[in-house]
Amino acid sequence: MPSQFHFISGMPRAGSTLLAAVLNQNPRFRAGMTSPLADILGVALAEASGKNDFAHAVTDAQRTAMLRGLVQSFYADAPADGVVFDTSRLWCSRLPLLAALFPQAKVIACVRQLPWVLDSMERLVRQQPVNVSKVFRYDTNTTVYSRVEALTDPRGMVGFGFQATKDAFYGQYAPGHLLLLTYESLVRDPEAAMRAVYQFLGEPWFAHDFDHLAYAADEFDARVGLPGLHTVRPKLAAVERATVLPREIFARFLHESFWMDPKNNVSGIPVI
Repeated sequence: MPSQFHFISGMPRAGSTLLAAVLNQNPRFRAGMTSPLADILGVALAEASGKNDFAHAVTDAQRTAMLRGLVQSFYADAPADGVVFDTSRLWCSRLPLLAALFPQAKVIACVRQLPWVLDSMERLVRQQPVNVSKVFRYDTNTTVYSRVEALTDPRGMVGFGFQATKDAFYGQYAPGHLLLLTYESLVRDPEAAMRAVYQFLGEPWFAHDFDHLAYAADEFDARVGLPGLHTVRPKLAAVERATVLPREIFARFLHESFWMDPKNNVSGIPVI
């Protein structure tokens, strides 16, 4: 069982897979794309709670031990002196649970300006003109407008991640447990960003090679109908480009980056 668990969360298309690819260069670390662990815990928690008629026989101590054991068992093959980073957009919505299960755990929430998240998703869609995506429930009659509405719905792929990140940011469990890592910082000055991450984690610095990264999940991406969703370019660098979104859509979400306004950060959450 690994010596330490940490968690990666935040918004989609905001650098979580890129962060995992960088972390994986450290031989003590294990990280990857979104895992099913958070969903498994959700099912177990529901069945051990009021949903089950026999929940009265389960104490809070038993429930805590069971859920902690699920996480530990899921990564039972990890080295005993290693550090595991599990990734899921759900973790930001479960900071109280993580604090109860693993009080020393930290959550890195990857964030990016919302219009560019939507732009990145739209680009993936347009690269597959003869395919349809599970993200949009295989609906073939969509437009950029309806796709944006679906993505930003509170239960949509982007909307949920965005609101969960806000939930964590403003919540009582954030101080000492949460760090917001901006996509812009990670791609423009990766060493400075990663040094801040290591400091937050309390881990000794490891010299990363930002010019030779490797990560892909081709089978998963093909199944959801968005090839390239989790493919990381070999060299970490900022790419300047014009948006593919209509101007009114881009403008609609331009000022939603709550982490950029110091007045919102009353708890002093580190933002890189």
